Amino acid sequence: MGHHEEGHSHSHNIQITNINRAFKIGIVLNSLFVIIEFVSGIYYDSMALVSDAGHNLVDVISLILALLAFRMSKIQSTDRLTYGYRKTTILASLANSVLLFIAIGFIIKETIERFITPVHVEGKAVVIVASIGILINAFTAYLFLKDKEKDINIKGAYLHMAADALVSLGVVISGFIILYTNWYIVDTIISVIIVLVIFISTWQLFKDSVNLAIDGVPKGINIDDILNAVKEIEKVQDVHHMHIWAISTTENSLTAHIVINKNMDMRQLAQLKEKIKHKLLHMNINHVTLEFETKDEDCNDLSINR
Repeated sequence: MGHHEEGHSHSHNIQITNINRAFKIGIVLNSLFVIIEFVSGIYYDSMALVSDAGHNLVDVISLILALLAFRMSKIQSTDRLTYGYRKTTILASLANSVLLFIAIGFIIKETIERFITPVHVEGKAVVIVASIGILINAFTAYLFLKDKEKDINIKGAYLHMAADALVSLGVVISGFIILYTNWYIVDTIISVIIVLVIFISTWQLFKDSVNLAIDGVPKGINIDDILNAVKEIEKVQDVHHMHIWAISTTENSLTAHIVINKNMDMRQLAQLKEKIKHKLLHMNINHVTLEFETKDEDCNDLSINR
């Protein structure tokens, strides 16, 4: 006895118009800052500025990829792509984390060279440029603050911008130290700190992205909690062969076999189906496919029994 049903949108959906605007503003502001920071870093021989400019350039690319993915995810599904392009949001998140690892490699290479051959750094210029970075990165992070827990790409953008603001603050501190002590090695030390900050935030984003890409259970969802919640619903005798995965960075899917009494009529079955869908929707499961069966039926599903 098989019945399939798909849940629909939930009240926690992201306002795509607001996110589009946030990404566009972030892209423009950070692109301008990358140019300012890179030119200033070359002119004043500041490795901290050059390395942070490289990181910010990757962030701009990340924002562009995320924006494109969001737009593609809204394209209607087709006969060939029955889920549309929703999965592109996950691929964008994964690509962004890989790009950040590449940026880390670049910064490490340049930092090692500066450790071997320290150079004079203009502290005042570093302070001015990095202060601009604090304002731009903090403002961009604020644009994503409201929706950061609703989507991994938005959270990634927020974390990167917030981290960049803190890194720029560190560069300002190094500039002041250079101004008053002429201890130029501090510029390179700040570069090392930048690498650590980027790596920590990127590693978690990478793990979450890989998990979604291979159809793992999305972060924040406990399959045992979902299983128990469905079993608690009246007239559900048992649940097994449950699978949960993400079809995008904002939408999750579930399939499961629901064991019911063989005497249940179609009206009761429809009511039960709606109860299950409603409960799962409030547990962040948007698309639900259920197969109903009785204890007497021989279930041939070879997947892991939960």
